[in-house]
Amino acid sequence: MTNSLRTPYDGIVMAAPVTIPYARYSIESAQWWIGRALSALVARAGIKVSDIDGLCVSSFTMGNDSGIGLTQHFGLCVRWLDTIPLGGASAIAALRKAARAVQAHDADIVACVAGDTNHVDSFRLTLENFSRFNRDAVYPYGAGGANASFALIARNYMRTFGVTREDVGRIAVAQRANALRNPHALMKTPLTIEQYLAARPISDPIHLFDCVMPCAGAEAFLVMRDHTAASLGLPAARLLSTIERHNAFANDPMQVRGGWAMDVGELYAMAGVKPDDLDIVQTYDDYPVITMMQFEDLGFCSKGEGAAFVRQHDLTIDGDFPHNTSGGQLSAGQAGAAGAYLGLVEGLRQVLGEAGPTQVKNAKLGLAAGFGMINYDRGLASGAAIFAGPAR
Repeated sequence: MTNSLRTPYDGIVMAAPVTIPYARYSIESAQWWIGRALSALVARAGIKVSDIDGLCVSSFTMGNDSGIGLTQHFGLCVRWLDTIPLGGASAIAALRKAARAVQAHDADIVACVAGDTNHVDSFRLTLENFSRFNRDAVYPYGAGGANASFALIARNYMRTFGVTREDVGRIAVAQRANALRNPHALMKTPLTIEQYLAARPISDPIHLFDCVMPCAGAEAFLVMRDHTAASLGLPAARLLSTIERHNAFANDPMQVRGGWAMDVGELYAMAGVKPDDLDIVQTYDDYPVITMMQFEDLGFCSKGEGAAFVRQHDLTIDGDFPHNTSGGQLSAGQAGAAGAYLGLVEGLRQVLGEAGPTQVKNAKLGLAAGFGMINYDRGLASGAAIFAGPAR
């Protein structure tokens, strides 16, 4: 591990993890879902709306609104504001920026929130307008949407490292088992490896259970100083380290690694821990193959050993490597940009001992990772955070 020269996050904590239960479809707006999350944050923390003096928001379906529009809509008066359009990396980026704002006393209590609606056609519209690159270079070839692009990444990764569909299927099956203990997960039926393998192809080698279910929902948490949390009587998780990287390994012909691999040494050095010290791990799971990539790039095994790692470990809540304990996006659902927050919010609950039916016994130290913004041959954004619960 390397020695970090960065300023540590001393005294910075996260509190009040909030999930607004997902719905497959919703006639409400993204703003409605985000508003519910903000209201839940205020109630959970026992504060007034006026106590929130920082706001960071992420969404795909707010239309022309950004964080500034929401301040008036929800009666907020903040002195620090950001809108983060980084898809699956949004939660980590929001946490990093909010933590530094609080550390610098630019804000005292920052609400980090993400939410999206899912009308009948909102997912299609999101895909069509995802990026200029997507519109100009992907759709003209009839391969619109993430499934086709990730199929190319998955096929190349699986061919390069000898990974089978059964290998990545173990991840999806374990997450479904976890989801059955999460009352808010949309997927309510067990999934066997035989069912996974027999599922219909979507864009080979991507099959049905490799894909997330679009839905509506919101996730949120607060960032503040430790003495602020103590004064409010709020259980809080200490932020130990973070990393963030964009457009990593641009010379790789096709993505087989993400930005985590560039900074993983710093992630653990800054936190003063090793991968084996972690009690729970939450990866961004838009597809199981991306989770396997993270197992390698986050230091749990070497590059190319992800399949062996999955075969050798139990990824369920009661297993030896508890992973995506909520069921992850693959089985809880992907509520747009809120999907970026799902793992971090669940991870906070775990180390705070507040995860209820998905709680991992004696979970004190956690890692959450983010990944997002695919253009064609790679996801451009990645990040991760390590955090610890209070002594219990």
